[in-house]
Amino acid sequence: MRISGLATGMDTEQIIKDMMTANRIPLDKITQKKQYLEWQLADYRAVNRNLFDFSQSTLSNMILSTNFTAKTVSVSSPDHVAIKNLTSTSDFSGTIEIHRLAKNATLQGTEEIKFTADQSEKTTLDKLGISGTEIKIYAIDKEGKMPSEPVTIKFDPTKDTIKSVVEEINKKTGVNAFYDSFTGKIGLTAKNSGKSDSGNEIVVEGDLATSLGISGDSSSKGTAGVNSEFTFNGLRTERSSNTFQINGFEVNLKQVTEPGKTISFNSAPDTEKIFESVVKYVDEYNKLIEDLNKQIREPKYRDFQPLSAEQKKDMKEKEIELWEEKAKSGTLRNDAEITSMLTKMRTALMGSVNGTSLKDIGITTSSAYLDNGKLVINEEELKKAIAEDPNKVHELFARDASKDADPTKNIGLARQLRTAVDEAQKSIAKRAGKVGDVNDTFTLGKNLDAMNKQIERFEERLRMTENRLWKQFTAMETAIQRANAQSASLMSALGQ
Repeated sequence: MRISGLATGMDTEQIIKDMMTANRIPLDKITQKKQYLEWQLADYRAVNRNLFDFSQSTLSNMILSTNFTAKTVSVSSPDHVAIKNLTSTSDFSGTIEIHRLAKNATLQGTEEIKFTADQSEKTTLDKLGISGTEIKIYAIDKEGKMPSEPVTIKFDPTKDTIKSVVEEINKKTGVNAFYDSFTGKIGLTAKNSGKSDSGNEIVVEGDLATSLGISGDSSSKGTAGVNSEFTFNGLRTERSSNTFQINGFEVNLKQVTEPGKTISFNSAPDTEKIFESVVKYVDEYNKLIEDLNKQIREPKYRDFQPLSAEQKKDMKEKEIELWEEKAKSGTLRNDAEITSMLTKMRTALMGSVNGTSLKDIGITTSSAYLDNGKLVINEEELKKAIAEDPNKVHELFARDASKDADPTKNIGLARQLRTAVDEAQKSIAKRAGKVGDVNDTFTLGKNLDAMNKQIERFEERLRMTENRLWKQFTAMETAIQRANAQSASLMSALGQ
């Protein structure tokens, strides 16, 4: 705590404060510049996040998208069979006649497990008089094959119950087990349908299985599995399941057809789904370039510098908000990397792939100058192009020319956009880094570190200056105090 002005009557503290305010002006300028760089850094990283999102959208929605292979499948009798496209890129049609549905094998237990009044499924096995510690189960797989090794489950009769045995079987094996309280028996059903080449779809072994009455196989103690049987485009064949794939389409058999009755089916491009993908991508592109063009054309208000803490003290919250809105404006104005990327993107979209351009599928560039190259869709023409040749539309956006003799030609437009965006991302990352990067690994970070050191040095000089001023004023106070004392002594000696 400093008490000054006792001898001079001067407000030394205020004088020094005013002098320090003048000395702080260069530091305030450095601090303002640092704040501006921090705003610029945040804006660059926001741009990079948007570019990353657009790049990922390009990859998933336009390059690797399954939407372009989407097809609608019409079936003359949906109650008998359902067909949907999975991976087929070509159209699909024909007839099917269903002779038999696939069935799952079963195995029925032979031992009755009855509970007394004080017993239940939760009573331990030893208290039910059931012994054994092991159950081994072979069960048919999805391909209709029996495994060479069984699934072995160990149990503890002093801890396990009928309930826990059933749960473990259901969880770890290829069968579903249940305990029937009416008959007191355990039943098993194969999880996969169809018949096995070995003649059995379920085989159960083990001392505990014997005690429970479920040891044996499905051919002797249950019902055998059955394959589905159908005639597909004139060829009579079988499958182990009622759901299977043919030529990239999934077929789900539901009911047996009447003898001699065939069901017809045919596929067609899912125009709406493909149309929605293209429209969504164009909207994302338009939104991206609108935002970027706004930022590189944003005015820069040089009279509105970042506010210092002292300046904010004398302003209202709304005034600070309005001031900083202008102070933050123009951080990316005329940025070379973003401008170059936008030019590359517009140039790419003006090109063609194997003779097909965006104009050929109903997409043109807006004629409005202020739209800065936004794309405009003619919905009728786009839907027509998709209906005529969806693969051609996909090629326009996604064609990979890496295996061509000249891989620089006929590259899909979406791939070209993604390349331009990824290159810009890398350049911006060199300048502004990424979240978590150390400052000395990117340009703006190095500048910020240099400013922080400069601020530290300047603040140290200010502390030294303030201490020097206090010493000088204190010395002045001391000198004046001595002079006053000497004057008082002299006046006293003279008898005044």
